[in-house]
Amino acid sequence: MSTGRTLLIVEDDELLRKALKDQLTAQQDFSVIDEAISGAAALKQIKAAVYDMILLDIGLPDMDGRDVCKQLRGAGVRSPIIMLTAADSDDDTITGLEAGANDYVTKPFRMAVLLARVRAHLRQHEKSDDAIFVIGPYKFQPAAKMLMVGDGVKKIRLTEKETAILKYLYRVGNKTVSRETLLGEVWGYNAAVTTHTLETHVYRLRQKIEPNPDQVQILMTEPGGYRLNP
Repeated sequence: MSTGRTLLIVEDDELLRKALKDQLTAQQDFSVIDEAISGAAALKQIKAAVYDMILLDIGLPDMDGRDVCKQLRGAGVRSPIIMLTAADSDDDTITGLEAGANDYVTKPFRMAVLLARVRAHLRQHEKSDDAIFVIGPYKFQPAAKMLMVGDGVKKIRLTEKETAILKYLYRVGNKTVSRETLLGEVWGYNAAVTTHTLETHVYRLRQKIEPNPDQVQILMTEPGGYRLNP
């Protein structure tokens, strides 16, 4: 199952980094899992990509992970950051959270515990005003009802219904959603609203987001409904 979510693991311990990636890949919560072995590498990667979640070790070879966290927050990164550390004192936890981390996990940790925290923070973040999702060439910010290209040089304004359509299709991953289900999720069970209304909104949405609306690449029509092409 493809979720469209992306994760960055910042950890210099090769064995732990590989174990984390293998376990998280097996759970299928993320479509893309990238790795960085230093603070500098992490900062460079985060400038080039949007991540839905960041696992950040404190003891990096070139800098303190808390300083990396501060820089990320200062640069506007709002994705959840879970810090990993071998220290378990209250002072360490406090300084990590003050740096902008959402959570603090002490090594050694049980994978099931880490996974539960990852999922909890993802759910919370995706409901927040800070959530940004990647759809095709766009960064999708539901709270602002907007799609952006690159660093926001090009912005596409969306209506409330267009935003709701994209948001729901994104959340279900690379799955086909029936017209009836999408109608219910976006409009509620209003007897006055028909599938024709949905089709009209999809048509208008494609005019905005498809590079060539005659050759659909992003918002696909499938037998029985629609899906987003990851």
